[in-house]
Amino acid sequence: MQTSSDPIANRPKKVMAFGTFDFFHAGHEDYLRQARALGDELIVVVARDDTVKKVKNAAPVNNERKRLRDVAACFHVSKAVLGNLDDKYRVIKRYTPDVLALGYDQYVFTYGLRNFFIQEKLGTEIVRLESFRPQTFKSSLIKRSLNRLTEGELKKDRRASDSLSSTPCAQDSLTTSAA
Repeated sequence: MQTSSDPIANRPKKVMAFGTFDFFHAGHEDYLRQARALGDELIVVVARDDTVKKVKNAAPVNNERKRLRDVAACFHVSKAVLGNLDDKYRVIKRYTPDVLALGYDQYVFTYGLRNFFIQEKLGTEIVRLESFRPQTFKSSLIKRSLNRLTEGELKKDRRASDSLSSTPCAQDSLTTSAA
């Protein structure tokens, strides 16, 4: 950062990033690493549970407090905050970022951003970041895999339970071991 008599030029460059961050994974960490590289301070806005339900038509697996803690624990992050339920732009007005870092797949709420920045007289630059192995590190894929795993485990547990109860000696061995 160059030294200048202009106080705006001397202040740290603030970058803001948004996301749901369900199942915090390497793709999220890379997104936040790229965002942090754009400035001196990274403020990350974590989507509220109700916002996620509206946008994705499904609740996140992890609640907003857990997701906020996960993001705040990332060493690239200077500050992690929850989004606002009433006004999606309120957090931008509050922190006035110099750069807004968008993920490669973030399009919800982004179409009106340039006009919003002009209207609010914010000189915020919008930067779309690169993906990091999206075929592997994408929360929706991880969630689907976990659902399949959970369903598979439940089926296996049911089969084991059914086989235990249908085993001729199962009841006797339970009675014997308890005695």
